[in-house]
Amino acid sequence: MTSPLGKDLLGLERLTSEQISLILDTAEPLREISERAIKKVPTLRGATVVNLFFEASTRTRISFEFAEKRMSADTVNVAAAGSSISKGETLVDTARNLEAMKIDMVVIRHGSSGAAHFLAERIQSNVINAGDGTHEHPTQGLLDLLTLRQRWGSLQGRRVCICGDVLHSRVARSNIWGLKKLGAEVAVCGPRSLLPNAVGEMGVTVFDRIEQAIEWADALNVLRLQLERMESGYIPSLREYNRVFGVTRERLERAPKDILIMHPGPMNRGVEIDSDVADGPHSVILDQVTNGVAVRMAVLYLLAGNSPKLADAAKGTV
Repeated sequence: MTSPLGKDLLGLERLTSEQISLILDTAEPLREISERAIKKVPTLRGATVVNLFFEASTRTRISFEFAEKRMSADTVNVAAAGSSISKGETLVDTARNLEAMKIDMVVIRHGSSGAAHFLAERIQSNVINAGDGTHEHPTQGLLDLLTLRQRWGSLQGRRVCICGDVLHSRVARSNIWGLKKLGAEVAVCGPRSLLPNAVGEMGVTVFDRIEQAIEWADALNVLRLQLERMESGYIPSLREYNRVFGVTRERLERAPKDILIMHPGPMNRGVEIDSDVADGPHSVILDQVTNGVAVRMAVLYLLAGNSPKLADAAKGTV
């Protein structure tokens, strides 16, 4: 059966609002599997999924691994970071060698934008983008959408501001495309040195001050300062960044309404977000983590060509 998502999941920019909603609708009942004593269904039994990570990752890799195992898939982890594998041709050679072992799906995380698309065009297996350079991180965008939809019911007309290091963030791009397709208004806020030059052309509002963003928004998605991707000169210092753009309890207390607080993790506590905000009553950060497994289960399920009707899958046991 052909997947309603097509062969691969490479980003949210090319998905329709109907496809995004289908993934979220599919993820909802799959959350229940993670709450059982036996956290498994036989849906992908016999399928082999390779997690091909060219960049260090903990949260995303573990979340995919949980999703794969809860669907009873066989998983193989390949950590290529720090090895001599760096060029596109070698990437394809690696994937083709794996495919010769009769795998079904590849989950790839790579430091080069477009790497997932490059791979998907050259192998027959399904390819899932787990983050490519500064391009997209579609499953993170989807889990953020699911978290907001659970709180609000609908994203139509809601205001979400993405704060911080938008320039280096693949999460920001997936969020912008996904939120807009589901009817939300989107803004970005951060130092001009950490915003893409043409970010306004993506149809977002741009705020120069975090206080403006807090006054406008229904939710803030606070991005990590990606210090490992930065050269010097983007910001004066971490202390200065926190002083001017940090999401603090004092700033939120002056907001005209309660605001949901999100963060894709890992957090630089005391830099882009203070601990009493990250752990506070308006934070949905742990909900994001829980929803990450469900969303990735849904993507695996749909790409495998299964019916979107999940009654049997959600009730199955092993």
